[in-house]
Amino acid sequence: MKILFFGDVIGKIGRKAIREALPEMKKEYEPDLVIANVENLAHGTGVTSKTLQELIEAGADVFTSGNHIFKKPEALDLLQAKDSVLLRPANYLPTMPGAGYKIVTVGSRSLLVVNLLGRVFMKEEFDCPFLEIDKILTEVGQKDLAGIIVDFHGEATSEKNALGWYLDGRVSAVLGTHTHVPTADERILPQGTAYITDVGMVGATDSVIGDKKEPIIESFLTGKSHVIEIPEEGEVDVDAVLLEIDPKTRKATKFRRVDRKIKV
Repeated sequence: MKILFFGDVIGKIGRKAIREALPEMKKEYEPDLVIANVENLAHGTGVTSKTLQELIEAGADVFTSGNHIFKKPEALDLLQAKDSVLLRPANYLPTMPGAGYKIVTVGSRSLLVVNLLGRVFMKEEFDCPFLEIDKILTEVGQKDLAGIIVDFHGEATSEKNALGWYLDGRVSAVLGTHTHVPTADERILPQGTAYITDVGMVGATDSVIGDKKEPIIESFLTGKSHVIEIPEEGEVDVDAVLLEIDPKTRKATKFRRVDRKIKV
């Protein structure tokens, strides 16, 4: 089973890049499932029906998110829709709308996709992601699953690394998101779990983690807050990983980056 996973898709330029790159990547890699993190999809913060539909039409199947998922009011309806393909982090308070995990049918098999949020360096308060994934794995059971994919949306590399080791052999992959900066530590851990600290982003190359450079630099120089501005054209970093899983063991057999740069 092959899984193609994209890091945080940022704004209009990121959506354009997915529309252009994904059909070609599907032909080249023939993934069984395409997952993308979309917490920055609508002008850099949150998601709307229109922006999510663009990625669905481009060929993506399931969508994870993070701490910006509730920034747009439309997200509430998207998360609560019947058979929603959009997840919010599972370790939000249980009173929050939406689901933090989903069992996806892939051909004749079932795959569990889990979305978690880190707590280190985050302003908001969330439940413990380590205890939350334990709870989910107990609730769902693993007998009939062909694989388990965890998107761990976190700021601290140490917290992500620790969760990877904690889940080694218990899930198929722990894929880090949130920092928008791809890391060079992709590997398969000793017990068969694919791990990477951060997949990266689908966003403007000529930027500061997806935002226009000038307001960010000005903010650092003056200490004043800035308005989010996203470049709308130019070169784009399309950061993604390709994962292969043995459905019989749920362990990763192959794992690599499949990044590319395109102009939109």
